[in-house]
Amino acid sequence: MTHPFEVGIITFGEISPDLRTGKPMSPRDRMAEIVEQAVVADEAGLDLYGVGEHHRSDFVASAPPVILAAIAARTKRIRLTSGVTVLSSEDPVRVFQNFATLDLLSGGRAEIIAGRGSFSESFPLFGYDTADYADLYREKLDALLAIRGGNPPVWRGGPYTRDLTGLDIAPRPVGELPIWIGSGGTPASAVRAGSLGLPLALGLVLGPIGQFADGVAKYREAFEAAGHPAANARVSITAHGYVGATSQGARDTMYPYFTVGMRENNHQRGAGFDLPRRAFDAQATPGGGLLVGSPQEIIDKLMTYHEVYGVTRAVFHLGYGHMPHRDHLAAIERLGAEVAPVMRRELSRTAGSLA
Repeated sequence: MTHPFEVGIITFGEISPDLRTGKPMSPRDRMAEIVEQAVVADEAGLDLYGVGEHHRSDFVASAPPVILAAIAARTKRIRLTSGVTVLSSEDPVRVFQNFATLDLLSGGRAEIIAGRGSFSESFPLFGYDTADYADLYREKLDALLAIRGGNPPVWRGGPYTRDLTGLDIAPRPVGELPIWIGSGGTPASAVRAGSLGLPLALGLVLGPIGQFADGVAKYREAFEAAGHPAANARVSITAHGYVGATSQGARDTMYPYFTVGMRENNHQRGAGFDLPRRAFDAQATPGGGLLVGSPQEIIDKLMTYHEVYGVTRAVFHLGYGHMPHRDHLAAIERLGAEVAPVMRRELSRTAGSLA
């Protein structure tokens, strides 16, 4: 199976301090920005819009399906996904119901990226112990897949989930609801995705392009070993970035906001830090993970990602650190007009020559 190359964007809905005034935007205004950015992405011809789940006052995205439903009402074709759904602290029944509802509202455009999450604030909030982090995720993922697999499902429950066998779980989506496995690149999560025959969504924050090569190789090995057709394996990459008119302009625009985001929106998990400009620029070079630069630089780096991992989807985390709205919209429009069409054309041509 040949998959067309997809290009999308994602937001965490962070509310970072304005660099000029030091004051954060109101949650209401931030939510309006998010919806408008998704509308522009749809109009620009992008394939995917994602909202990442976070449960803190410096983010507005504690309920991604609700935000995505608002976006569904304003858009026509763009796919709508979580990024990620923190399944360890969620109820798999409600996750399925929420995204099935979104799927019906959007005419079959919903999907789920399920992950364990890199932030832990949802665990005490919903009464879970972070010591059970991995076991919760494994069991709830299996339950979610059982719910997707049929109605009524066959799920006898376990230490963290109840018996669902024979229960009517509705509504049902338009078709089979796509479920991707979100991963920070660990081989264990990649192997699990492959064994289950699910697509793998990699999230790269900082580092070299090839840092997940071992995990992706293990994903494809596990996919085939479990009896799934190799051609059905899919890998996506999500990375921070910005598309500017020029290379220098892109870096100059992105850097001050990105470093604010890394400092302000990571501190509560002990990972906030100031990123020196030289380190940022190193990540913007051809071997670094950031997707920042001119349209041609972005195309070249996406081609490298495709060569290294065989990715068929690239998702840009644009504007992290709450970049000004006008700059964010400009990047979306460049991505839709100057990057996505080239990637689709070039990789379609490559696939055709190999057929």
